[in-house]
Amino acid sequence: MRKQFRKMSKRRKKVRGLFRAQKGSNMFASVLSAAILGVEVHPIQVEADVSNGLPSFIMVGFPSAQVKEAQDRVRTAFKNNGYYFPPKRITVNLAPADMRKEGAGFDLPVAAAVLAAFEMLKPQLLDGVMMAGEISLNGEIHGISGILPIVLCARSFGCRLCVVPYENLKEGRLVSDVPVVGIRSLRELTDCLENPAPYLEQKAEVSVSESEENKLDFADIEGQEGAKRAAEIAVSGFHNMLLMGPPGTGKTMLARRLPTIMPGLEFEEKLELTRIYSIAGLLSKEHPLIEKRPFRSPHHTSTPQALAGGGKNPRPGEITLAHRGVLFLDEMPEFSRASLELLRQPLEDKVIQIARASGTYSFPADFMLCAAMNPCPCGYYPDMNRCTCSAGEVGLYMRKISRPLLDRIDISTEVPPVSFEELQNRKREEKKESSAMIRSRIAKVQKIQKERYEKEDIRFNGQLRSSQIDRYCPLTDSASRLLGRAFDRISFSARSYHKILKVSRTIADMEGEEVIASHHIAEALSYRAFEKDSVIK
Repeated sequence: MRKQFRKMSKRRKKVRGLFRAQKGSNMFASVLSAAILGVEVHPIQVEADVSNGLPSFIMVGFPSAQVKEAQDRVRTAFKNNGYYFPPKRITVNLAPADMRKEGAGFDLPVAAAVLAAFEMLKPQLLDGVMMAGEISLNGEIHGISGILPIVLCARSFGCRLCVVPYENLKEGRLVSDVPVVGIRSLRELTDCLENPAPYLEQKAEVSVSESEENKLDFADIEGQEGAKRAAEIAVSGFHNMLLMGPPGTGKTMLARRLPTIMPGLEFEEKLELTRIYSIAGLLSKEHPLIEKRPFRSPHHTSTPQALAGGGKNPRPGEITLAHRGVLFLDEMPEFSRASLELLRQPLEDKVIQIARASGTYSFPADFMLCAAMNPCPCGYYPDMNRCTCSAGEVGLYMRKISRPLLDRIDISTEVPPVSFEELQNRKREEKKESSAMIRSRIAKVQKIQKERYEKEDIRFNGQLRSSQIDRYCPLTDSASRLLGRAFDRISFSARSYHKILKVSRTIADMEGEEVIASHHIAEALSYRAFEKDSVIK
């Protein structure tokens, strides 16, 4: 009996000592995480405090309903992994408190801060550490979207370590100058923070996937030499383009091959695109790095929110996902008027701004617009032998696209039907021009532009502002007279006048000419198909 009493006394003294230690110690800990608002990343300090009072788990700091659910996930994960705590009042704060927090990525930092506050983990181990991840009820760590921008945020703040889910390790390792470790469970969290060396040795080599675009080639296009020439000019100067013609002439086929003639992305551009796609949750786990220029082709039933981006916490839309690449609008007049008109701002400013009650968000939108359309509802105008549309129906169909939007399109070309002779001659051709051959020529033209605009904030002729046109678009006397006659005859708008000069500048660059000649102006004027009286009144 005495032995049992002594054991119970020792046990009571041990428990009392634990509580005294907890009472006397500063039961507080914090760790860094990040919140994504639009495409911007903001650091968030996750603070945990343990105090006496009724047992509870409270989260403050403007969390969303999804973030508040973290308390139940974390508490259950603790129980299922053998973490037992004295009944205390747990308060978790997400600072700054005036910024709304969304997503399941705060589960991991909340768990780490609570563990450190209960001294199950040394609070000093969380200094200079940024983490994000979702916790399941059994303590497993699941991947989340937006890891790359979080790691970039950790780099900007000089963090010594970034802890991410193992599923996102390949994405996190894209940033080489930040130590990134991947964990699979809650148990690995404590082991990783106490001894990160074995986790830093984890292999996460990023492999490049074979893109579908590699299977596409301009050599597949039958005939349409004029349209291919227009496409080469458009890509060389990053001009917006409109393809007009009846069904089955190869408009969509040509548009899908535009990325194959675009020069490759620089590494910073790859990171920029990967960052956007990471936020949108569209990255491959096996091949997270975006290597190819994007090609986005939304359906004509897409809402304005799908194109621009939407939600309480706006996510990138199709316009932003086409950044540094091609946005293809097939059957352009079938899109709603609201969807088409929202393209005005990003086509001019290369950014799209979305206003919400929580603030205004800016998304990058430096894309090349390629649109395709039929000349009438049935598609065969002006072939009156096949066209079944009345003049009123044709006019109504074409007026679905506003003049201000058309003025923002640099090149408009017709894509006529391919004749039987062209199809037969193509089969007998010995050598066809591939995408690689066209891409090499375009690379030379873009190199000229890069050197010319080295001291400017632009890269391509299509980005020239009106104040820069006089400096970089000198005309010969004959070219000036030709442009003057065209302006008087067709009554261009000022924006159309500048577009013609930009296209002429690109054509001159393709020929290695510094001064724009009359034949450059003449070719640029030929790419104004929608100016014809037979099409748009």
